[in-house]
Amino acid sequence: MKQDLPDSLSRPASAPENARAASDDPRAMLAAQREAFLREPFPSWEVRARNLKALRDVLFAHRDALAEAMNADFGQRSKAEVALAEFVVLKQEIDSALKHGARWMKPRRRPVGKWLLPGRAKVVPQPLGVAGIVVPWNYPLLLGAGPLVCALAAGNRAMIKMSELTPRTSALFEELIGKTFARDHVAVVNGDASVGAAFSALPFDHLLFTGSTRVGHEVMRAAAANLTPVTLELGGKSPAIIGEHARFDYAVDSLLLGKTLNAGQTCIAPDYVLLPRGQEEAFIARARTRFAQLYPDFLANRDYTSIISARHFERLRRLAEEAEAGGAQLHALGGHDAAARRFAPVVVTNAASETALMQEEIFGPLLPLVPYDTLDEALRYVNSRPRPLALYLYADDAPTVERVTRETVAGGMSVNETLMHVAAEGLPFGGVGASGMGAYHGYDGFVTFSKMKPVFTQARLNARAFIAPPYGKLVGLLIKLMLKV
Repeated sequence: MKQDLPDSLSRPASAPENARAASDDPRAMLAAQREAFLREPFPSWEVRARNLKALRDVLFAHRDALAEAMNADFGQRSKAEVALAEFVVLKQEIDSALKHGARWMKPRRRPVGKWLLPGRAKVVPQPLGVAGIVVPWNYPLLLGAGPLVCALAAGNRAMIKMSELTPRTSALFEELIGKTFARDHVAVVNGDASVGAAFSALPFDHLLFTGSTRVGHEVMRAAAANLTPVTLELGGKSPAIIGEHARFDYAVDSLLLGKTLNAGQTCIAPDYVLLPRGQEEAFIARARTRFAQLYPDFLANRDYTSIISARHFERLRRLAEEAEAGGAQLHALGGHDAAARRFAPVVVTNAASETALMQEEIFGPLLPLVPYDTLDEALRYVNSRPRPLALYLYADDAPTVERVTRETVAGGMSVNETLMHVAAEGLPFGGVGASGMGAYHGYDGFVTFSKMKPVFTQARLNARAFIAPPYGKLVGLLIKLMLKV
């Protein structure tokens, strides 16, 4: 559904009018953006704020159209879920940048050390130039516009590669951005995987990729050819630990909410649950009761999201069937409809560790339970695997919370909650190891898309001449003084 933009929102950026006639070739786009950046290498906060407000206004003016496009791309995705998972978090990101951005871009004084006094030191946040942003299909608006907010707040230009699996959303996003920004300021690129591969190989000043660990390897290899710095937001198997004395029903309810949002097609969705041995049946019973309350008349329910494609639906079915063939038990919480790609959550018990279900990121509503006898055993299980993007702990006793916090490494962590750390305004979001590198959101996103340039200014009167050649006794005495313990 197309809606016209008011003239007041049309291209607030200062790039020249003829930029829209530039070639659609991504290399030509990058060259045009870099040339435009060199004409305005340090935009004022007023310019940056105007761009952020224009982005906010155009996206929120077309909220219904974007939600309808996502619903059509998925086959079923509720407008309420789109609002909560995409627009609310995006609005917070924009509001935070508008509130704090002028302060973020101010130089910050740093100490010089006693031997360089009375010289002065500062760090100047400087725009990098042109940012590349590669967007996945699961949250196309948030993961496209969210990094763009950080890039614009830092004073950059940006090119965005949208996913081919959400063609309607991607086309509408391109149309809205194209009517709001000149193409030498912000440009959207659409196309298949080959276009994405070529996009990742462009010599951006920074590249942010959100997607699978497998593709992340390829993106990093492509970026390495240009020494392009990268932020990789990947995935992996995010564990949830239910502590021995946790509020059990609350933990199950919370985990189910985290696993059913977007039908589990979330990079930080809980991938498996470690729980005290013997509580598996109680978990299944509670999950079945709660799911029926959340999604009554499941197959006709309009609040539950469909799996994005038939291929992904079949992938999930194969994961479950292979696990079952290896001795696992499947406990479906509802029915399945292949034609509508509706896949109710399935709790899995006794899955063999070598199955794909326990080795690969699930990215869907399958939830294995892994019983443990001691917290030490649970921590060994987590730490023997690649470091996850998220870790969830359900516990109220401080010693358990402290141990798990200190003795595991993850991209982010929530205690007595799932997913919500990504929505906390002041927290960076990013992975570690196989789940990614770098971070963004808020100030951390501003820093990611900036060069925090160190600047030293020498005082008119200084002692530099005293440590210049020819080196003699005076220099020796000064060195001795400097190195004195």
